[in-house]
Amino acid sequence: MIPVLSYQDAVKSEYLAFLAALAQSKFSGDIERSYASRLAVATDNSIYQLLPQAVILPRNHQDLVTMTTLSLQAEFKTITFSPRGGGTGTNGQSLTDGIIVDMSRHMNNIIDINVEEGWVQVQTGVVKDQLNEFLKPYGFFFSPDLSTSNRATIGGMINTDASGQGSLKYGKTSDHVLSVSAVLMDGTELVTTSLSAEQVQDQAQNNNYFGKVCHQVIDTITHKQQKIADTFPPLNRFLTGYDLVHLYDKSTDEFDLGRILCGSEGSLAFISEAKLNLTPIPKYRCLVNVKYDSFDSALRNAPFLIKANALSVETVDSVVLNLAKQDIVWHSVKSLITDIPNKDMQGINFVEFAEDDGDIQQQKIDYLTAELDRLMAAGEAGVIGYQVCDQLSDVLKIYGMRKKAVGLLGATKGQAKPLAFAEDTAVPPENLADYIVEFRALLDSYNLHYGMFGHVDAGVLHVRPALDMLDPQQEVTLREISDKVVALTAKYRGLMWGEHGRGFRSEYGPEFFGDELFTELRKIKAAFDPDNRLNPGKICTPINSDAKLVSVDAKKRGAFDRQIPISIRESFTKSIDCNGNGLCFNYDTKSPMCPSFKHTGDRRHSPKGRAGLMREWLRQLSCHEMNEQKLGQQLAVQKNGVATFTMRLKNSWNKARGRYDFSHEVMDAMQGCLACKACTVQCPVKVDVPEFRSRFIDQYHSRYMRPVKDFAVGYSESYTPMMAKMPNFFNFWLGQDWVQSAVKHTIGMVDIPLLSTPTLSESLRGHYAQSFDLVFLQRLSAEDKAQHVLIVQDPFTSFYEAELVASLVNLVEKLGLKPVILPFKPNGKPQHVKGFLAKFAKTAQTAADFLNSLHALGIPMVGVEPALVLCYRDEYKQALADKRGDFSVQLIQEWLLNDKVQTNLSKLVKRNDAQPYYLFAHCTEKTNKPTAEQEWQRVFNGFGLALETVATGCCGMAGSYGHDAKNVAASKSIYTHSWKHALAQRDPSRCLATGYSCRSQVKRIDEVRLNHPVKALLGALN
Repeated sequence: MIPVLSYQDAVKSEYLAFLAALAQSKFSGDIERSYASRLAVATDNSIYQLLPQAVILPRNHQDLVTMTTLSLQAEFKTITFSPRGGGTGTNGQSLTDGIIVDMSRHMNNIIDINVEEGWVQVQTGVVKDQLNEFLKPYGFFFSPDLSTSNRATIGGMINTDASGQGSLKYGKTSDHVLSVSAVLMDGTELVTTSLSAEQVQDQAQNNNYFGKVCHQVIDTITHKQQKIADTFPPLNRFLTGYDLVHLYDKSTDEFDLGRILCGSEGSLAFISEAKLNLTPIPKYRCLVNVKYDSFDSALRNAPFLIKANALSVETVDSVVLNLAKQDIVWHSVKSLITDIPNKDMQGINFVEFAEDDGDIQQQKIDYLTAELDRLMAAGEAGVIGYQVCDQLSDVLKIYGMRKKAVGLLGATKGQAKPLAFAEDTAVPPENLADYIVEFRALLDSYNLHYGMFGHVDAGVLHVRPALDMLDPQQEVTLREISDKVVALTAKYRGLMWGEHGRGFRSEYGPEFFGDELFTELRKIKAAFDPDNRLNPGKICTPINSDAKLVSVDAKKRGAFDRQIPISIRESFTKSIDCNGNGLCFNYDTKSPMCPSFKHTGDRRHSPKGRAGLMREWLRQLSCHEMNEQKLGQQLAVQKNGVATFTMRLKNSWNKARGRYDFSHEVMDAMQGCLACKACTVQCPVKVDVPEFRSRFIDQYHSRYMRPVKDFAVGYSESYTPMMAKMPNFFNFWLGQDWVQSAVKHTIGMVDIPLLSTPTLSESLRGHYAQSFDLVFLQRLSAEDKAQHVLIVQDPFTSFYEAELVASLVNLVEKLGLKPVILPFKPNGKPQHVKGFLAKFAKTAQTAADFLNSLHALGIPMVGVEPALVLCYRDEYKQALADKRGDFSVQLIQEWLLNDKVQTNLSKLVKRNDAQPYYLFAHCTEKTNKPTAEQEWQRVFNGFGLALETVATGCCGMAGSYGHDAKNVAASKSIYTHSWKHALAQRDPSRCLATGYSCRSQVKRIDEVRLNHPVKALLGALN
């Protein structure tokens, strides 16, 4: 039995008092102080971990004013804050032991747009891709790009002055910020705009925070302007923290205070809104993918490519390419990055051209390709081939792979993982190749593996050395490498932080700026934040303060993870390995991952949040000298007697009385998971929440009572077949509103579906398909076996959609084959979802033994419901290992594409139907079987039908999730965000859904019955 896990790192008393006062004020946002909430923002995409005191989530600009004004009271003067956006920082920029002020949950509205003047006004919690999706119909986009664009917020981009691909033309974020609305630490509201020197002089006379700011910037520019010009090299990515270079425009005699805030990493003010300029979307885009025999050749050839007047030149090494080939993303790009026969591709440059004039675009492409042909013919520059991608969809696919590079590196096997700590150095592009030679020599001297990719046109290369932070000695190595990279970048007139901000690397600031200019930064910090309360220690500290800068020696996640025994870490790699890249925060409702986060905006309810909670739970168990593996083994043989029941009842009673246990917080996050399994594939490091979720739930209920609904779901495969023998009787009662209400209030389940009438056996009475006889099948000749197909039943379609199974039987017959329906055997998926792991293992073994006996026949086995078919492949392997056997159950589309079926199909007459069908694939199917949608399209093409795939997220039903009374609102909200809109745009009679739960959800909410693809295929043969 697991122990009670008591409070850890309690919130400090002064913070509790501040939070209580804030709750009593006019503040309208959320205030979270639970350990789980704090833990969810204690990490980002960096190696560091720092637990905040609380999380504050304002709803609007006024909430920030209320919060800062309250903090001025004498008793709250020690309270510190750190603004946070998407939490994708690679160097701990927003991490703090004070209060996190998260702008992303509520302050994510697009306020206004003026197409004529070319600007848009947004709250700073808006995600970059969200903004561009809004702007697209107007023909504009927000042009600064970054790999985390589907979860990075505008506020985060401003605070790090973000930029990425295309920066030579489009510049950095600061180049597109017209003005910002901000709140200073004293509650002063500031709207930045260009001010004349005279206006700034006038403001400097005021004795408030803003007056002091104006006074200081005038003083700095007046006395240090030449020093600024001499110190900062002309790099595209030079990031000063407080942008002294662009603060003052000598030609217009104007100051732009917004430039100081851009890149300030939340250390000067809270930025609530931003007015951004817009860039017209180019009409023509094309990528030329240039392939090289070495990565050094790719780097040295970059200046040649830049001279072709390209928009950008991006590079990727073979390490990243090989990792991409092991990921779901490769299925979308493999035809665009083909290997060269008899050549070893060790690097690739993606050269983009983007123009409004098609002729100019083609001229540039023709020139470059002719030059590449010349280089290949001469065997020069290491160029071994190239491909031209002139379809926008292909361009976007390539960039999708390139943007995933950061996460892909985290998928490296073994304890040592590529880490971000010196990953965004910038040097003049002409020095890049020589610089990288020395950089690689440095890493090779430590015998480290690493991957490289980045923006060679801007001299920025992302280098992530693989280190094991579970080994304290490798922390020492990290420090040594950091120091040496600082010296190396200085040698080449470059910079340690060329793109991702400073964060915990702020200690190197004085070395880059020199004492004279760094002192000016400290004076500016003092004007904005004299008491060092905003993200203290980042960028710089106020002048006359003895506060220290943060350091790369700060506590790291590895310090916590190494408290977990090695055997447990190895058993839970799918949670331990989460590197915080945050792809699960993807705002896109058309992406399956992660439905619970999309609904709640709560980072606890994301794969990253759940993985972090699981890591901490394992750590705390280890501190109690408890071993999860041994606990699991005990549970597998534990007898549920009176004593065990009594103990669980007592513990549950204590829980109801409010006794704290960290396990309750973990359970809350796990219960919010839909177990859709999108994270197991879409996450670059393959965080598998359903797997460790089920293990946790199993352990949790060793101490606490299970709710009745767990048994109702977990044992559904046992009682549903019995109910299906009397469908009319049970349907009569389930059709009564009062019965459904009683089920809701007693068991906690809603919208219980009606059983199929007629039943499957009634529909096929006397049919050959009902004549399963193992001995008979064993005696068949090989030729006769080749004419048979075994249909594996599942509880959903067999008992609730019997007509679908009957349709599959008819389809098999139409194709000239003999279907045989196997006896129903529980799959165990519901048990796994609810954490009945010992029972699941037994169920899985029974089913596996049965299916292995049939596998020996050599007759194909086909399942209808994707989630259960894929359970045979995934959960069965996890639970049974070698005992699973070699049986294979195919998805319908997989079977329909085999040679036998295709040969028979070619002989049949099909009905002519020019109108397309629309495929709404099950989220588990299309993520865990990446080629599923393309396979369905091939199948439909063979039947003479057109099929278009529809990009959607989760439907919100996810097996039993949507039937849980506590989840109904969430389930319907998730459906509304994605499926409802997609269906409303199409004729529902042409819409097809592969998942039973998906069809059930559509029927429940929109009262529309969607067909399974099998029905459409059968219709084509009628």
